[in-house]
Amino acid sequence: MADKTAKNRSATTTIEAPASAVFAILADPRQHARIDGSGTVKALVDGPDRLELGSEFGVDMKKGAAYKMKNKVVEFETDRLIAWRHVGLHRWRYELTPTNNGGTRVTETWDLSRYPLPARLALSATFGKGTQQAIEATLVKLKDAAEADAGPAAG
Repeated sequence: MADKTAKNRSATTTIEAPASAVFAILADPRQHARIDGSGTVKALVDGPDRLELGSEFGVDMKKGAAYKMKNKVVEFETDRLIAWRHVGLHRWRYELTPTNNGGTRVTETWDLSRYPLPARLALSATFGKGTQQAIEATLVKLKDAAEADAGPAAG
């Protein structure tokens, strides 16, 4: 659901896999195309095998035309939180919370809070609906991937 102040778009799901399995996918930039619900992430251009705070990674993208996007990890706590940004001020954030049954509650957020209000409103109006749909689709793919990677014990 969209934030009423147009600060972000987010969605949450519960994945029947441990946080370590979910985080392993998110912290591996080579797997981002695997879970991308927007259909724009095509391949890794360059970057480390495992992300950490300050890591930079590039990806091939395509939305109409092909382009490359460079990202930097700006928030990081192993198995709990990872966020990156590119040239804009917005961040893609994943927050992981273990559940009592060994699963993980995951919230993905497109965080616009670092922009002034007029820019937040403009970005949200222009890209918000599509971004919300992409977030929801990404969480479905992330759930499928993490549960498959965790194996039968997860499901």
